[in-house]
Amino acid sequence: MNLTQKVIKAWLPLAAAITLISGVFYVAIQQTLRLGANEPQVQMAKDAAQALANGESAESLLTEHTIDVASSLAPYLAVYDANGKALASNARLHGNPPELPAGVFDYTRQRGEDRISWQPEPGVRSAVVIVPVSGGQGGYVLAGRSLRETEARIELLNLQVGFGLVATLIGTLVVVVIVEWLPWLR
Repeated sequence: MNLTQKVIKAWLPLAAAITLISGVFYVAIQQTLRLGANEPQVQMAKDAAQALANGESAESLLTEHTIDVASSLAPYLAVYDANGKALASNARLHGNPPELPAGVFDYTRQRGEDRISWQPEPGVRSAVVIVPVSGGQGGYVLAGRSLRETEARIELLNLQVGFGLVATLIGTLVVVVIVEWLPWLR
């Protein structure tokens, strides 16, 4: 067996293990970042739904400022009736309250909550939490926030894990070559 074959035989299992471990770390960290992007929307949606169930008006829950979901990083709130029609919202996209597919409200009705990445158009993504309003009036509360900062962190994570993977693969390859090349190390 020549030196190249020995190196490949010794290094390939290391390379596979390093790649697998890097992938596991990437997925775990990426999911932690993405799931963390649902905060504070979970609290906002549940508190607003409870307030509505207790008789508060939808308008009383909203801030005075309109949030442009295409450009702002601020969290926003929207209230929908039982059919998914917007009743009140401080969020706007091209001047209109957020419109979600009916399937989102059906899923929320069945499951009691929905947490989604909502992309109404290219380049506009939000972490959105939808909860039903219990009690007589029914309906839904949506709380959302831009994913722009989270996605920037995930892009940085891509670079960090990718660099670490390449550097580790090269480093282990060099060590394997040295070990296989120097007979007294074997």
